[in-house]
Amino acid sequence: MAAVAGRGTRTVARSLAEGCGAGERAALARAISVVEDRRPGFRELLAHVAAHDRRAHRTGITGPPGAGKSTLAAALARVWRGAGEEVAIVAVDPTSPWSGGALLGDRVRMAPLQLDRGVFIRSMATRGAGGGLAEAVHDVVDLMEGSGFGRILLETVGVGQTELGVAEAADTVVVVLTPESGDEVQAMKAGLAEVADIFVVNKADRPEARPLVRQLRDAVGLSRRRSGWKPPVLTAVATTDEGVDAVAAAIGDHRRSLAGSGALEARRIARAEARIRAEVRTALEAHLGRVAAGGGFAEAARMVAGGGETVYEAARRLLTVGGILSADEDP
Repeated sequence: MAAVAGRGTRTVARSLAEGCGAGERAALARAISVVEDRRPGFRELLAHVAAHDRRAHRTGITGPPGAGKSTLAAALARVWRGAGEEVAIVAVDPTSPWSGGALLGDRVRMAPLQLDRGVFIRSMATRGAGGGLAEAVHDVVDLMEGSGFGRILLETVGVGQTELGVAEAADTVVVVLTPESGDEVQAMKAGLAEVADIFVVNKADRPEARPLVRQLRDAVGLSRRRSGWKPPVLTAVATTDEGVDAVAAAIGDHRRSLAGSGALEARRIARAEARIRAEVRTALEAHLGRVAAGGGFAEAARMVAGGGETVYEAARRLLTVGGILSADEDP
């Protein structure tokens, strides 16, 4: 029965991957659910989709709550659709404490776009993941890329260390700030001048916008980047589409700069390496958990607490028992 179930899982994975490759939106939606929930066969599904060998430009949009990230994302999608490009949007929301699903539901705010067959929108819950990014968000973006979308927008909740997570997931990072919130001070403390590729001061029709623009430009002027790219500080009123064309143009400029310098490929390699390392750590922890299922960690902890072993001796012993280290090898 297990073998039959395995064949069925592989068949479903292959079928969904073929649907994604053919641009079937229903297949993509089902594939995302499989990957997001980590259902059996999700790894095979991702492998089949990766074989399509397609590439998209990934733009991350982050910033504090209320900055207008969703409005800007929708406006950018309209600009790219006007140029004939297909756009996928991942809206990463806080997790609902009741359902475990996305709480804010950006698809409601972006509802008009859903009438366009060239736009695909998916909300994802953070599920407590650090930096506001769901564990599976990278895989979901891979599915969208393999489904033929040339533009992928990743909008995050804008809390904690989100900007660092976006930098890992995106090719271009757009940080959206508002003039009256005082976030410019926090932005400097958080090192956003090092993470952001483009700054956008939204709601720029307010008088407080000008001082923020000056502060951000001063901060950008003090930062130094190996790539040679100097992040522009742009203004916009996303609700009226004012300044959105300039933001889209800046994203295009950054994309060309990355490609011309080789930094785009370097970013993607670094992203892949980070994901591989994370997966290896997860697998190792799961393996050690199985090895120590009989209380090995608790026993080792008692030994260390009682002075019978050092932390390093205990760790080495568990790694040896788990077959990760040889008897004469150090961690």
